[in-house]
Amino acid sequence: MAKNTGIAAALVAALFLAACAEQIRMHGFVPSDDDLDAVVVGRDTQLTVRTILGPPGTTGLEAETGWYYVRSTYRDFAYQTPEEIDREVVAVSFDDRGVVENVERFGIEDGQVIALSRRVTDDNTRGVGFLRQLFGNLGRVTADTLFRR
Repeated sequence: MAKNTGIAAALVAALFLAACAEQIRMHGFVPSDDDLDAVVVGRDTQLTVRTILGPPGTTGLEAETGWYYVRSTYRDFAYQTPEEIDREVVAVSFDDRGVVENVERFGIEDGQVIALSRRVTDDNTRGVGFLRQLFGNLGRVTADTLFRR
């Protein structure tokens, strides 16, 4: 009887420790560098980009002048609120005719938005305000907002 109690206690302890283990979750989708290399600035259109990269996670507010692919990485640990530890955004901008104007990959370093790679036809990135808002929410995610339906 004592042997079975010891085994049961060991199993309960193992389950308890497993429940407290850190879990890393990823949400969203960001195209690979190979997929992005297939998009040609100045030639490809919204239709060809959708074929190559798939539909965007979100779009710009002005007549879909920008498409955004977003991936966030969250750390869950025991009973604590999930913590967003990384976010990456690929922004594809289009001109008035729907032709690709810019392809940029953004990451976050020490709370600051940084460009990881950029292929542009002009220096003016129209979606910077949107990206600042998107990255500005890093760390402000709570369990309530994360699991809201």
